[in-house]
Amino acid sequence: MAFIEIRNLFKRYKKVTAVNRIQLEVEKGELLTLLGPSGCGKTTTLRCIAGLEKPEEGDIIIDGKPMISEGFVQPSKRGIGMMFQNYAVWPHMKVYSNIVYGLKLQRISRQSIKEKAKDVLELVGLQGLEDRYPGQLSGGQQQRVALARALIRNPKVLLLDEPLSNLDAKLREKMRFEIKSLVKRMGITSVYVTHDQAEAMVISDRIVVMEKGNIVQIGSPHEIYEKPASRFVADFIGAMNFIPGEVVGVLPGTNEVYVRTEFSEKLLCRSTGVDVTAPDRKVYASIRPEDVEVFAEPPQAGENLFKGIIANKAYLGNFLFLFVNINGTTIRVQAPHQFPQEEGHELYLSLNPQKCIVLPE
Repeated sequence: MAFIEIRNLFKRYKKVTAVNRIQLEVEKGELLTLLGPSGCGKTTTLRCIAGLEKPEEGDIIIDGKPMISEGFVQPSKRGIGMMFQNYAVWPHMKVYSNIVYGLKLQRISRQSIKEKAKDVLELVGLQGLEDRYPGQLSGGQQQRVALARALIRNPKVLLLDEPLSNLDAKLREKMRFEIKSLVKRMGITSVYVTHDQAEAMVISDRIVVMEKGNIVQIGSPHEIYEKPASRFVADFIGAMNFIPGEVVGVLPGTNEVYVRTEFSEKLLCRSTGVDVTAPDRKVYASIRPEDVEVFAEPPQAGENLFKGIIANKAYLGNFLFLFVNINGTTIRVQAPHQFPQEEGHELYLSLNPQKCIVLPE
């Protein structure tokens, strides 16, 4: 049985549907990420789990206990710790007071509070900074204060709402690993919200991609990246070339199909489980830039080989993005940074048939 169950959750703000009857399960100890653009419903879902929003319909079950259907359970009674986007640390309180504030409200003994504070300060690497004010800390240290405050009550569930969005890029990258390591070490069931695809890929056991209040795909980071269920998912997670075409043939006994495009009568691709095999079905032959091989000279014969002209070239340090024109269709390619050809030169592309997937139009 899942540790968190979301059943038919529906939340509307006036005439806008924020969450549209979603169903979701989170396993005990899992770190699950809600991913999507602004307005997709991910933060509203998180706030419903926390009890900060009350849905119009549906229920949320935490550790076997309904939070709504048997009487609305207040946030303080749900056994939840929460980290917010802006840290929400009090600037007039020292680190120690910020962290133990919630325990003092529970009338726990002073000795017990000191012991819990010592443990959590060591856990998040803030020992020795107890007497500093937030203004004397770095952004990463302030973020650890917020995390320590969320953890000190030993919550059943940890909710994290865009916790790294206010940090600079290098610190954000470091804190992804720190949060993941800490959550896994403690075994806390966690739900993480972000719009940052790289963050979701690094930190998650599973990713839930949301669009306009709906769940459009659930899977491991590898599954989401390699087998996107739609153009929206493929485009939101990484870069992707979408080549319009139509199915003209299916190889019997395989998941391989031929797609007619503007530059090829029979582009060999594979289906990832989406039903796109009907003849003349309008589709996108889709391939990521890193899955297109480039050659300065004609390679030996093989499937999906094409000649094109470099329209644009973008140098990004350790690799190049080449924008290659093939009979009016532009293909973005990730090439080695030392690739010799310049804009206007001819080159040859190989679109790996096992990486060229078919998505519905």
